[in-house]
Amino acid sequence: MTAEDDVTPKACCAARREGGGEPQPVRLAPTARRASGKGMATLPGGTFRMGNEDDRANPGDGEGPVREVTVGPFRIDEHAVTNAQFATFVKDTGFVTAAEQFGWSYVFAGFLDPRLARATPAPAGTPWWRGVEGANWRAPEGPGSGIGDRSRHPVIHVSWDDASAYAAWAGKRLPTEAEWEYAARGGLDQARYPWGDELTPRGHWRCNIWQGEFPVVNTGEDGHTGTAPVDAYRPNAYGLHNTVGNVWEWVADRFTTDHPAAPLIDPRGPAEGDTRVMRGGSYMCHDSYCNRYRVAARTANTPDSSSGNCGFRCAADM
Repeated sequence: MTAEDDVTPKACCAARREGGGEPQPVRLAPTARRASGKGMATLPGGTFRMGNEDDRANPGDGEGPVREVTVGPFRIDEHAVTNAQFATFVKDTGFVTAAEQFGWSYVFAGFLDPRLARATPAPAGTPWWRGVEGANWRAPEGPGSGIGDRSRHPVIHVSWDDASAYAAWAGKRLPTEAEWEYAARGGLDQARYPWGDELTPRGHWRCNIWQGEFPVVNTGEDGHTGTAPVDAYRPNAYGLHNTVGNVWEWVADRFTTDHPAAPLIDPRGPAEGDTRVMRGGSYMCHDSYCNRYRVAARTANTPDSSSGNCGFRCAADM
């Protein structure tokens, strides 16, 4: 399958790969590492109010109803998996990502040479995306680009399948959606962001999102126009960095908008479904189009999809 043959992505923030078959899985090394607690926050678990029903909620995303959820103790990465960490995984296992197998991935058109952007077809309805041949985690903007100066940036162009493979190798797993939101909230009840309800307290940016006019002008007022280092901003009260903005993060659950209002204990999502949940928003989120840089916000994508604004962090049992 080529980028030109693909179906239109469903949103600015979740470029979707559909149809054309599946990449062949690449076997990992026969043994996985033992999970290390280094760089992970240890959370005691507890009961919190998950979801959102205010006027910021996106219709159809299934943010509500607000429901009482209890999660048990777990550990979670303080920040998203970096390019350096992912490179170690690939060196150790020989793993080949879905984007490398398909031969292309989605890149924001504003990062491309204008001639390449004009020559690469844009999916209908989302002219800011381009399916770029040769784009992958090593070459985020396609041939000629690299990650030499981005070792501490989050790895991108990784699918849910890729993220799950890394987590298994590291002796970890992807967090459940409930664990992710519990951790991202940092103990704040129903706050809009990991630090509270104000986007820029005292005029300071606390996350990496779009400023200006989406998708044509990004002023970079927060210090970044693409990905930022994984620890670029102050952590929340649980010690987690960049749980909103920067890159979308895959979680374990399949996507559903059907949430029971009754209290839940360690929910794991539906047993069946074609898409997986992503949380946190990205550097491409802007209030005029996609305000999903909130702790309750969510979206979905197929598990083989990849793009230049999607990464992940891992969790582990106690």
